[in-house]
Amino acid sequence: MKYLVIGATGNIGARVVQRLINAGARPSVFVRSTKRAKALFCDQVDIHVGDLENPGPSLGRALVGVDGIFLVTDGLDLEKRDRAVSFAANRAGVRHVVKLSTLDVRTGIGTGPWHARGENAVRESGVAFTFIQAAGFMSNAFGWSESIRREGVLRSSTGGGKIAFIHPDDIAAVATASLTTRDYDGQALVITGPEALSYGEMTDTIGRAIGKPVRFEEITDGQAYARTVEWAGKGAYADALVDIWRAVREGRLDTVTDGVKQMTGREPIPFDQWATENTASFQ
Repeated sequence: MKYLVIGATGNIGARVVQRLINAGARPSVFVRSTKRAKALFCDQVDIHVGDLENPGPSLGRALVGVDGIFLVTDGLDLEKRDRAVSFAANRAGVRHVVKLSTLDVRTGIGTGPWHARGENAVRESGVAFTFIQAAGFMSNAFGWSESIRREGVLRSSTGGGKIAFIHPDDIAAVATASLTTRDYDGQALVITGPEALSYGEMTDTIGRAIGKPVRFEEITDGQAYARTVEWAGKGAYADALVDIWRAVREGRLDTVTDGVKQMTGREPIPFDQWATENTASFQ
């Protein structure tokens, strides 16, 4: 079987590529530049260079002989890229597309509407699909690292609300299983971490991991928006983040499922393990 990973140099895509390599496959990757792909995977993958904003013949060449695709896209207009890939895949005879989506599709929160439109585009293409509707990533907590290192504090508008962040390795495990077994065709797989935690509880966990106290400080939506605009700029992404944090505070994103265990046979990785794995980022 031949697999193509789109988004192969990112947080989840790179993990899926490595899992495929470890299983004895030689996956293909579709990337904008060969440099990072070669740095990550050396000569263990087939590299196809192109841009989904203007795929042209480069995408068609990458799809030749491909059985399954793992697709990672982001941004307000991700539907455009999901549509380009899935329709081209169907024309090329690709059997299956696994799209990394979000749990927020089910609530309409944050980036959920973006991915809902992307899922619809994949459905419309007629290609067999699996959607991985994941909770927020534990690696999102890297965004807290600067304030924790400098001030020993995490400021957030999430209040006491909880969310079951999921380890990127668990997402990659489910994605690889979906891609290689075909056991989940036509399904939307809802996966979360093992426990819904408040940002304050996760702050305490990081403090224990690094051996020094870290405090949680609640801020308003307006303050959260102003702080986000400083690094993300004004626009849909900043709006989506504040919407997500508000939903956490209001208890609308505390879903916990056993999806990871059902698909991998093991419990999902807890947040304290992720924190221990990444202490260097917070010290």
